[in-house]
Formats: sequence, C-alpha cells, structure tokens
Amino acid sequence: MNSKDSNPSPASALDSIKNTEPLFPLGSVNATPGALDLLDRHGFNAASLLDRHQFGDFGTICAEDAAENMVAIKFGSRILSAFDVGRERLWIITEADRSVR
Repeated sequence: MNSKDSNPSPASALDSIKNTEPLFPLGSVNATPGALDLLDRHGFNAASLLDRHQFGDFGTICAEDAAENMVAIKFGSRILSAFDVGRERLWIITEADRSVR
C-alpha cells in the first residue's frame, strides 16, 4: 500500500484487515466528481480505500457504526465507511442491494 493511501484511524489498515476474503460484494462502483477530485488532489488510490471498506476497515467511523456495519453485512443492509483525505472526509457507501457505492 502506498504511504499516501494511509489515513489516521485507531488501527492501521493492515492491522484491521484480517479477513482473507472480502466481507461483501461491492456491486457497481461509482464516484462523484468531487470524490474523484479529492482523491486526485491528495494522490490517494480509490482502489485501496475500496479494499479497506470491503475487508472491514471502515475508516474513521465510531465503534457503534462499525458494529452496525457488521450487522449490515450479515443481513444485507447499507454499509458506510469514512476516510479522512487531507482535511476532508470521503464516504464510501455500499447500498443494501449492493447496486451502487
């Protein structure tokens, strides 16, 4: 992982990614122009953040929201991750039907 792809969180991406298989399917991946601009301005790789999201590293969300994500994975609900990129927050959302993030 590129050093620019890391962002401060309670656990590093490598420490929190303990699964050898993704926890859920991503479905169709879409990004807003603003998200793409943010990633580009800060040299972040979108694929690395999507991997973190899919393997259970939900970024800077609180413990309660992370626990809700684990329930959402089990029951097929919406999954949210938040990653600080520079001084801005980037959200990754996997919809319940896994159609769009």
